[in-house]
Amino acid sequence: MGDRLTHECGIALIRLKHPLWWYQERFDDPLWGARRLYLLMEKQHNRGQDGAGMSALRFDMPPGEPFLERERCVKRNPIERLFDEVLGQARKMSARELKSIDPLALKRKLPLIGEVMLGHLRYGTSGGRSVVACHPHIRRSSVSSRTLALAGNFNMTNAAELFAMLVEYGLNPSGVSDTGVVLEKISFNLDVEHRRLASQLGPGSFQNLEGRELSERIASEIDYARVLSGAAERFDGGYTLAGLVGSGDCFVCRDPHGIRPAFMVETEECFAVASERPALMSVLNVPASAVRAIEPGHVFSIRRSGEATMVPFTEPRPHRECSFERIYFSRGNDPDIYEERKQLGRNLAHRILDLVGWDLSKAVFSFIPNTSETSYLGLLEEVDRLCRMRHGEALWTRIESGEATREEVMRAMTVRARAEKVAHKDQRLRTFITHDAARRDLVSHVYDITRGTVQEDDTLVVIDDSIVRGTTLRESVITMLGRLQPKRIIVASSAPPIMYPDCYGIDMSQLGKFIAFEAVINLIRQRGQEELIAQVEADCVAQESLPKDKIRNLVKRLYDAVTFEDLSAEVARLSRPTDSPWKGELHLVYQTVEGLRTAMPASTGDWYFTGDYPTPGGFATLNRAFLDWRRNIERRAYEAS
Repeated sequence: MGDRLTHECGIALIRLKHPLWWYQERFDDPLWGARRLYLLMEKQHNRGQDGAGMSALRFDMPPGEPFLERERCVKRNPIERLFDEVLGQARKMSARELKSIDPLALKRKLPLIGEVMLGHLRYGTSGGRSVVACHPHIRRSSVSSRTLALAGNFNMTNAAELFAMLVEYGLNPSGVSDTGVVLEKISFNLDVEHRRLASQLGPGSFQNLEGRELSERIASEIDYARVLSGAAERFDGGYTLAGLVGSGDCFVCRDPHGIRPAFMVETEECFAVASERPALMSVLNVPASAVRAIEPGHVFSIRRSGEATMVPFTEPRPHRECSFERIYFSRGNDPDIYEERKQLGRNLAHRILDLVGWDLSKAVFSFIPNTSETSYLGLLEEVDRLCRMRHGEALWTRIESGEATREEVMRAMTVRARAEKVAHKDQRLRTFITHDAARRDLVSHVYDITRGTVQEDDTLVVIDDSIVRGTTLRESVITMLGRLQPKRIIVASSAPPIMYPDCYGIDMSQLGKFIAFEAVINLIRQRGQEELIAQVEADCVAQESLPKDKIRNLVKRLYDAVTFEDLSAEVARLSRPTDSPWKGELHLVYQTVEGLRTAMPASTGDWYFTGDYPTPGGFATLNRAFLDWRRNIERRAYEAS
């Protein structure tokens, strides 16, 4: 609760279908495409606050003039600052000048305006926070079809292995970050494709082409499925990658498990791609049915000619779409995600009602933070429905016996949960501006309470989307809610307990920082079973020398040693601040994995709850994360690959 994760970057791509003058005539705005890109990025600003960047691919630029430009920003409000730079010169032009200017002159005046524009929002999981780490990254060449700008939402578990492979190829890659090695790997295979086509089309071949004619022919026949098949052969991770090729092509590809999301839409004006479906629906004013997911293991490419295709570049694998995307990361106005989050709330209702004794007169329901509101609505609906059914059955029995009173009938008709907004987050309070001890004091003031909403004999039920590290729950939320002086507080999590690290784009790879792991270790030690921890350690050490595909989840043995109920109770105990004057009862209700799967059956990527990873690198990361915890090593486990 409140442990805001860094996670899942966002991408946005606009490929115009007409020359710039067409948008001037149609919309009275030659910058229509750039403004769509800005809106797509703003609609996804939740996906990246560490930085933003964009590249523009500019058609028909004369030789000697730049055809691929880039701008990046890592300051506060990076999207706004980025587009201040992109469109800044346009603000200096009069409306008449902007409307009448020749498209080539416009592109010369505004370097980030082009026929294809790629935007990126960065949440850093590795590589630091400098502008150098911000996407897009560019591999430049004097040959336009070998020039590549790449941006993505991804994390590779085997970046060091990929780096070593590039060295074996005879390359000298700069840096070992996964972004750098992925760019170099794709660029290398793009070069291989050029050599293949040159041998088929160039001097001495049947075609016998040379010079510019050969260069243009190669550019028109590049097989992006072949390029990505070779590049991604050893990729171990979750990824959506978007690329601009200097000759005018662009592509977006998605990992074969579908871990990271990507959606596309085609309209009369453009092709567009984004990480979230609602962004495309809103910005281009299309229904949900018009937006397609880019299929896992497929590449969606658009040629300079405007021809668009979606074809596989790798063998299909079991679909493992990230469930956290649906629980928390994506904005909740996607119609499917909205319903799934409501169902997560509904699935908690019966267990919560058992805890409050089915007495709604002494229970107050609320939510924290705002991302939990949709699950909260589902919880309220189901609580009301279940209670009405229960009261209705009891009333019918009384009616049949002739004992029902008017008061009983009225009570059954009006029963409903008491819903209040008990907490308000102060979005302007920045807790990073001071040292740790002072930060804890500031954190306790991040939320303001609505006094008078809860009575001393009430049970306060608060639903959250997930509980990861429990830090804010312990340092802020329980202290704040305790000021309302309820008899009991029940914290309900719409997600199951996070028990295992992620290594595919979410920044939660340090096992020892999960409150669920802290709880299970405490329980095992309290029961005098420390030999189990030592045995798991010894077995994990033995696995270090195994090939990745032979490594298994041994940490699961620790969780199997305790019950779900005992784990939940220990997390509740750990979540209580030691210095809080509130002395009421604290309970914690977690979503079950079964409840998660019934709410979102299509999103089977649940490895952070189950330890069932989709790639060998996931199990290797888990093994390393456990040993790092035992050895007191502070690092992201996948960075040591």
